[in-house]
Amino acid sequence: FHPMLNRRFVIVNGITWIRLIAFPVLLLLIYLGNTAVFKWLLGICFFTDAIDGMLARKLKVASVFGTKLDSIGDDLTIVAGVLGVWYFKKDFFIEQLPLIGSMLLLFLFQIGISFMRYGRITSFHTVLAKIAAVLQGSFLILLFFTSTPLYALFYLAAIVTTMELIEEIILVFLLKTWKTNIKGLYWVLRNGPH
Repeated sequence: FHPMLNRRFVIVNGITWIRLIAFPVLLLLIYLGNTAVFKWLLGICFFTDAIDGMLARKLKVASVFGTKLDSIGDDLTIVAGVLGVWYFKKDFFIEQLPLIGSMLLLFLFQIGISFMRYGRITSFHTVLAKIAAVLQGSFLILLFFTSTPLYALFYLAAIVTTMELIEEIILVFLLKTWKTNIKGLYWVLRNGPH
């Protein structure tokens, strides 16, 4: 690497590492029942998710390593968020358990078939996945910062997340080799799976 390029690479991946390092801290905060610090740290994690990919593309340091790291960080942030809802917003969690459980099963199925097919989790970063991440992050942050859940946002996030997970499952079956930064099923079908 050129020294400047290397520094940019370190900065962008450092932003992604914040989510990985934050995950055990978020779990500890759940265990301690500290919702005040938990919600702020979760918000920071979602913010880093929003900027790291954009910075990688802008600074021209997007890499397979960074994409894998980003996918792991995304998944851990969502897991911490869902565990936080289970612990801090138990009434809402129980009320929405059938929907949350269905999405969780789809997510686990998607991870399972990805490991069977590629030996690792997917890092497709589809357009639908990006929209789902924004909706999930927006809902989870607002859930912890407002007194009443925004049900319309939750259902919208659930619908888009379900569509995104189904799309990723179909992509795993279509794509013989592990690929990153796939726009989505439409583009794969239009260009043919490679």
